[in-house]
Amino acid sequence: MKKGILIWTLSAIVYLGAVIAGYNVYASINPKTEEHANQKTTNQEGENMNHDHGDHSTNTISEVTPKVSYANGEITIELKDKNNHVPELEVSHEKYMHFIVVGSDLQEYHHLHPEKMGDGIYKQKVSLEGNSYKAFVDIKPKGLQYSVMPIEFHAGEAHHEHGNNDLAADTDFTKTINGKTVELTAESFEISKEVTLNFDLKDAKPEPHLGALGHVVVLDEDGEKYIHVHPVADDKTVFDTKFDKPGIYKIWAEFKFEGQVNVYPFVIEVK
Repeated sequence: MKKGILIWTLSAIVYLGAVIAGYNVYASINPKTEEHANQKTTNQEGENMNHDHGDHSTNTISEVTPKVSYANGEITIELKDKNNHVPELEVSHEKYMHFIVVGSDLQEYHHLHPEKMGDGIYKQKVSLEGNSYKAFVDIKPKGLQYSVMPIEFHAGEAHHEHGNNDLAADTDFTKTINGKTVELTAESFEISKEVTLNFDLKDAKPEPHLGALGHVVVLDEDGEKYIHVHPVADDKTVFDTKFDKPGIYKIWAEFKFEGQVNVYPFVIEVK
């Protein structure tokens, strides 16, 4: 009888020890699982914040680094990724590369499409005056994060600092180029709000230009913040964008009429 009681007691102790051990294992694992879930949620929120910028915000980390040089009337762009490999590019609005060049005073503007000459090498013939320039290499590398950043280069002997310009907000938002008139209207230019840029072409019929009825490029007065937007619909000349800081901005709106692309410049103040 006593032997049976002893065996029962030992069995109960072993069972209780197993329960306690099991609970300790569960308690030690469960907090780590919650911590991992919170970390994963935080990372996803950060990625969503980056991807919300449809205008190639400079907040995104770049895994591709372009190099730009100019000599003998020709621009050369070299592309390498973070592993020093040549990135594969996706087509964006009918081109592998949209190359924007502006002068230091933001008066000179070029929208170019350099040709691929070799692995990661693109070239474009263009005549530039003696000046300092900023280039924006607008590309979509396949499988890699990319942010369009300003790249400064020089043509000739003159070196002018960006930001030394006389930009002032327009009071007249109607522009006529080559006999075609375009008027820019917007409810307001305010930070942290969606701004709708409505371009009235005065009954003129624009032709498709690089897969859309128009293209709009925006820079801040320092030539640092780059925005490139396309129409909200295939049959409209309406563009949505957002500004994250106040200041003076320059807009270049491109529309194609009778085979010729007109570039309409506007200067706005965002408050």
